[in-house]
Amino acid sequence: MNLLRFQLRASFSIITARMLIMTKKGLYCPAGDFYIDPMGAAERAVITHAHSDHARRGSQQYYCAKPGVGLLRARLGKKISVHGIDYREKIQFGGVQVSFHSAGHILGSAQIRLEWNGEVWVVSGDYKREADPTCEPFEPVPCDVFVTEATFGTPGYRWHRDADLGREIFDWWQENSARGCNSVLFAYSLGKSQRVLGALAPLTKRAVYCHPAVTEINHCYRESGIVLAPTHCLSEVESSRVLRGELLLVPPTFLKSEQAQVLGDCYRTAFASGWMSKRATDGKIYGYGDGYDHGFVMSDHADWADLVRTVLETGAKRVYVQHRGHGALVRHLRSLGLRAHPDSELKPENPNQLSLFI
Repeated sequence: MNLLRFQLRASFSIITARMLIMTKKGLYCPAGDFYIDPMGAAERAVITHAHSDHARRGSQQYYCAKPGVGLLRARLGKKISVHGIDYREKIQFGGVQVSFHSAGHILGSAQIRLEWNGEVWVVSGDYKREADPTCEPFEPVPCDVFVTEATFGTPGYRWHRDADLGREIFDWWQENSARGCNSVLFAYSLGKSQRVLGALAPLTKRAVYCHPAVTEINHCYRESGIVLAPTHCLSEVESSRVLRGELLLVPPTFLKSEQAQVLGDCYRTAFASGWMSKRATDGKIYGYGDGYDHGFVMSDHADWADLVRTVLETGAKRVYVQHRGHGALVRHLRSLGLRAHPDSELKPENPNQLSLFI
């Protein structure tokens, strides 16, 4: 019995000696008793941003950067208990000091900085380094340990730094319109669609037709003072009406819906996404082969160069990689002399991850 108690105490000491551990529910901070972007209901959920793979229903208390509160309520329900925290404002959970720092991904996106027991950890969430008029720019945050995303974590993904994507989309729209054809631009409802509208705002006073899911999010952005191009909601268009020469911002499933009848017989399609890059080297083929007439390489994630740049700017002694933890980024960072690991290494039974000095 005494041996069992000793083992239980030893196991508890290992867990509580960790800033973050990976659980079935996601990243958990034992010292502060909260989850970051939990994959299920939690008592306290610290949220990096409002995309559905990071913000989920069921938690008792939500904490997010203040600009993201409206989006979180729009996605999870008006009655959720959510606390909006100013960027860089410090709050305490147990002995852990927590603050939110802009990730540049979408409106209200944040990196989560944790300071405890003489160490600073930063969980990046999703982030990008490109300029975007619809959200705060990315803020590099110095830390000892950096948990980074790696959605585009292979060398083949490199965005054009000098691309004027707003102008490219506008010109494509005008070319199609001159032929009497509608332009159907597929883009994610939260973040990407608003980035498109923000890029178009200085170029046109002509309204863009948006799917209802996009329209709801547009309202949140405008309430936050973000300037978007004028819009109409597709739900307000009579079913018997056929549009001509218009730009539609819709999710990829739109063409299979009854609403697609408003397109008539002449329309062109495009997808705005980093997956439209033809330079992927991971064995997968993306781009025009997916059936789109055109593609715009517009990503709300960092490309290969910015992932590496960001890791180096943090000055982190150790790096954990999410999404492509066993891929090229881990190998490359190790070649630079950094201690890089997949995030699966953040398991509580792994004693080699307990201290920065092991």
